[in-house]
Amino acid sequence: MKFVVKKTDSLINIVSEYFSETSKSKIKKIISSGSIYLGTRKLTKANLFIKEGTELEYIKNKKNTFRNEFPYSILYEDEYLIAVDKPAGIITHGIDSISKPSLLKAVNEYIKDSTKGKKHAYIIHRLDREVSGAILLAKSTDIMQTMKSNWKDTEKIYYALVEGKPEITEGTLSSWLIEDEKQKMKSVEKCDNAKYAVTHYKTIGNYGNYTLLEISLETGRKNQIRVHLSELGHPIVGDRKYGADSTYIRQIRLHSTSISFIHPVTKKAILIQSKLPKNFLIVKDENEKY
Repeated sequence: MKFVVKKTDSLINIVSEYFSETSKSKIKKIISSGSIYLGTRKLTKANLFIKEGTELEYIKNKKNTFRNEFPYSILYEDEYLIAVDKPAGIITHGIDSISKPSLLKAVNEYIKDSTKGKKHAYIIHRLDREVSGAILLAKSTDIMQTMKSNWKDTEKIYYALVEGKPEITEGTLSSWLIEDEKQKMKSVEKCDNAKYAVTHYKTIGNYGNYTLLEISLETGRKNQIRVHLSELGHPIVGDRKYGADSTYIRQIRLHSTSISFIHPVTKKAILIQSKLPKNFLIVKDENEKY
């Protein structure tokens, strides 16, 4: 049940107005149990003041409600779109060989739970299993198709920690990419099955034997950043598939740090940001597991 706050007041007084036949002690229990929401945020303090015009939602608390167990941080959400912070080691969609549930499955369960089955999650773009950071999904097929149609106008920024120090600190990498029989992407001469890819990079800072690059994309081809940086001679730290040092097992240091676009419905400029994981710039000798 959703309701709009008629006047600025404490949460307990506001909720009491909508549960007029319920005692104040029970109202406190409703609030403390985490049944009152402001968007995706649970409000549990009875004396919290809420501004007039704020929309709240009452959801009867269940012991194992998926909303309370959602495993990802939500970076942005409205009735049309949701963006979450994807950790490294989770696939966007499909069946993983290590039997972890996909991100799409988790987000879909969350949306179905919060909308009582009225909406579902749909993939707009993907991040490789090894890549962390911001990922955007739609809540309807219409919004998904609109976002995909305008995806070239969406600005996508990544951070990559690479081996060594590029001699040219800023530049553009472009090539025709094709997938070989080992499911590895590589640059080739222009041909029917190859797809053109353009990657821009610039140096942000140096960390010992490693360099942090900011990456922006004109295209969104499979493994595009990983291939281009490897062919530049500076593979991403931990990316053994594309030539990184294989002495130690390390997490791939590629992170989707921001997505900016014009909202397909409200037409407002939206900026979604994800902070670097705390160990992103720390490359240790010991194994790093997802």
